[in-house]
Amino acid sequence: MRLLIVTQTLDRSDPVLGFFHRWIEELSKHYERINVICLKEGAHSLPENVDVHSLGKEGGASRLKYVFRLFRYIWKLRNEYDAVFVHMNQEYVLLAGLFWRLTGKRIYLWRNHYAGSMMTNLAVALSTKVFCTSRFSYTAKFRKTVLMPVGIDTSIFKPLGSPRKAGSILSLGRIAPSKRVDVLIEALDILKQKSVDVEAHIFGDALPRDADYHASLLKRVGELGLENVKFHAGVPNYETPKIYSAHDVFVNCSGSGMYDKTIFEAAACGCLVLASSRDFSELAPDFSFAEGSSEELAARIEQLMSLSEADRETARDEMRALAERHSLQELGRRLAEAVR
Repeated sequence: MRLLIVTQTLDRSDPVLGFFHRWIEELSKHYERINVICLKEGAHSLPENVDVHSLGKEGGASRLKYVFRLFRYIWKLRNEYDAVFVHMNQEYVLLAGLFWRLTGKRIYLWRNHYAGSMMTNLAVALSTKVFCTSRFSYTAKFRKTVLMPVGIDTSIFKPLGSPRKAGSILSLGRIAPSKRVDVLIEALDILKQKSVDVEAHIFGDALPRDADYHASLLKRVGELGLENVKFHAGVPNYETPKIYSAHDVFVNCSGSGMYDKTIFEAAACGCLVLASSRDFSELAPDFSFAEGSSEELAARIEQLMSLSEADRETARDEMRALAERHSLQELGRRLAEAVR
């Protein structure tokens, strides 16, 4: 079978979307041929049965050119794919869905986010199946939706043997209001008031639309005098295992419905993970906290800091076992079964 993948960015060095490079590598094992249409093309090294076509964002093309090139590619390649897998961006289904339906192409949409709209409903209606990882995703309510593993490459995301700094807390991912990094900062202030000795490292960049939110975080850290909080730029996905492996606790404050892959990347690397996702709370209730509650997060961090070394290692083993259930290999197998 031959597959067309449509995605936003194909760049293994991208701090947010670099993981998708490995997804394509894994999917290439299950298909005769894969063509990838991406909005922006960067560094990649893919198997011989994968071809990449860019809409030109890396060269500064206009939106009109993006649309023109999209239709040029899907027409030119129409005899080279049997089904379409659209990753994250429903806009591609809205633009090209009717063409794909009229030409007999099955459409599979991956969309994992708590928010949605009538446009999302239309994209779902045009799709053969929809995939998400969270039971609280907007798309989880549709009968055609299939829940999938998060897709973590556990051959790469694993403890690297580097010493973990005691009391180190990590937040890693895109800086945006939906990620609720402010909840972590307020929790760190609570711990400061209680003289709990920790330090936090926040890795990530903000999109232009979220620059004000990023600035507000920096300002709040200054107001609170949190000298133990350090901000760092985003790093390529392939460099994150060493960062996870060097930290003690990973915190994810994102709301339910997104189920950030960083949760399981960190778990696979042996971090003690604290997350507010209701999906995660069903798997690991002792490592969850209420969404938006800095007080409960602070209490959870303090509790982890008091664990004995033996209990910490037991917890790390449990985290790695959770991550194995969301491995990339399992995701590739299940997607290949569904996308036929």
